[in-house]
Amino acid sequence: MKNYRYKLIFLVVIGMTVFHGCDDFLEEDLRDEVSPANFFNTADEAQLAVNGAYSILGRQGIYNWPGINDFYHYGSDILESSRNAGATSDQSSYSYGEGVSDLNNVWEDCYEVVNATVEFLTRIEGNENLTEDTRNLAVGELLFLRALAYYHLTNIWGDVPYIRELMNPIEAGELGRFDEELIIADMKADLERAITLLPESYPENVSRATRYAAATLKAKFHLLDEEWSQVKEECDFVINNSPHRLLDNFADVFDQLDPDNAYNDEQLFLIDYKADDRSSRFTDFFNPRIRDEPTRRGNRPGGPGTPRRFELLQAAMAELDQDMTGFGLAIPVQGFADQANWQDGDLRYDVTITQQHLGFDLNFPYFKKNWNLDQLESRRENHHDNAVVFRLADVYLMAAEAENELNGPGGAYSYINAVRERAFEPDQPYSGMSQNELRMAIRDERKFELAAEGHRKLDLIRWGILVETVQNTEYLPFNNAATNILPRNVKYPIPQEQIIINPNLLESDPTNNGFR
Repeated sequence: MKNYRYKLIFLVVIGMTVFHGCDDFLEEDLRDEVSPANFFNTADEAQLAVNGAYSILGRQGIYNWPGINDFYHYGSDILESSRNAGATSDQSSYSYGEGVSDLNNVWEDCYEVVNATVEFLTRIEGNENLTEDTRNLAVGELLFLRALAYYHLTNIWGDVPYIRELMNPIEAGELGRFDEELIIADMKADLERAITLLPESYPENVSRATRYAAATLKAKFHLLDEEWSQVKEECDFVINNSPHRLLDNFADVFDQLDPDNAYNDEQLFLIDYKADDRSSRFTDFFNPRIRDEPTRRGNRPGGPGTPRRFELLQAAMAELDQDMTGFGLAIPVQGFADQANWQDGDLRYDVTITQQHLGFDLNFPYFKKNWNLDQLESRRENHHDNAVVFRLADVYLMAAEAENELNGPGGAYSYINAVRERAFEPDQPYSGMSQNELRMAIRDERKFELAAEGHRKLDLIRWGILVETVQNTEYLPFNNAATNILPRNVKYPIPQEQIIINPNLLESDPTNNGFR
């Protein structure tokens, strides 16, 4: 909470360049004029403040890697670290403790979203200087953003400090942990309201929350609580009413080679990155690094004095303006990379996984759908690739799961088969299953459809099978997840830095989620 007011003023200012750059503003010195108390007088000012809250999502503490990706990606049965690389390997092998620096960044950035949205909601709601339409739009977006922040906070830590109204920064910084059930109940109610306030769409912009993004987030809260009727209701609302659709070609869902055409009808909500401006590191964790590739990289196929294999690969890539300049730190678990473990004929395999490039065998398998080797528009640590938060296929699979749990397979087939239709040629629809057989099939479908998109680990947690799944998965030798995982690993410990600042965080749970 330190320097909270200065951060809020900064967010108001930064909002003037996020989404809607403003040259006139940049020519003026408004340090004396801009403050949360006197800023919210016009529609533009209200939206610029909201933009400032959105901008936090693009930081490395949230959707830019590592951020929340440490929790959502590592430690499942599909993704691991390619080498023993500090914090990354700690997450992958469940050898972390309270001092996880990456998670402290997540905590701080999520609470900056919370603080900003609480401040801006207070200044905008009931503000008679703003029209009703302006207030409704801003309030809807802010309610969504706060709910999204608490979605991550409760998923990662469970009980956390809960800030809903303006507080003295000192008092806010001394809050203890609140019951996550209370927080989640409030977030569901806030999202119900946001759905009524938000628009169906924005002109050429899917990086702002629509009513359908809010409904998807609400469905996810209900999913974690196994409130199947509410999950089904929200998913049907999105499927039946939104302008979004499942793309015909699975590969097209992930095609972001052209930064000017990096959006598609399946995306419900994303973080919009721009190279040389608001760039992303996310892609680098999936992109290989040339020092690892290809196999027999130092071998000279043409004999002594001729180019080595990695030089030949680089030369072949250079002709396509490509190179392997990534970190290579997020790779498929070998069992998941083995095509024998996928259904016969699943077209998603070749889009999702690759173990060769341009005819060269690679040392590691990679998530091809998440890499971008282009060196003109998507360079190391300066990528334009957007982070897709929600997409429609996930909504269909949530609906299938909810319908199966409520009424059995009969009505659930249409949802899961809509996703499978593009995954197989000829089509391989499901039918004739028991409720439990379809339950297991839906779990597998989520695994293969949504691989490396940040869903699998949380799915395993909510199904109550994370520990047993990890214990039965084979990892690289330095990733000792199967040996190290314990029941406590469904949550992270509150970061050590936060406990030092605020010892009250241990008042309700001196064990710190079992890590003491």
